Amino acid sequence: MAITFIEKRKRLKYLFPVLAILIFITVIIIWRGRFAEIPSLVSPQFEIPVKKIEIDFEVLRHHLLEKLQPFPEIEPFTKEVGRENPFISY
Repeated sequence: MAITFIEKRKRLKYLFPVLAILIFITVIIIWRGRFAEIPSLVSPQFEIPVKKIEIDFEVLRHHLLEKLQPFPEIEPFTKEVGRENPFISY
């Protein structure tokens, strides 16, 4: 029994400094990332030209598209649906 207590103490003896170093490194990384200067993606000096969008509806009058037929309309289901309790066996 005494041997296991000594082994646990040895592990704990090294665990606390390692955890302290990891926490310190994490804080430094977060601190540098939080306060780092982020360059602006859009510079206020330049204006982005706005292009006018023109839609050519003549494409829809193509002879292949005129041959397409609409799907037939599906009627709603009018018969009785399912059983009163679907979880009981037949």
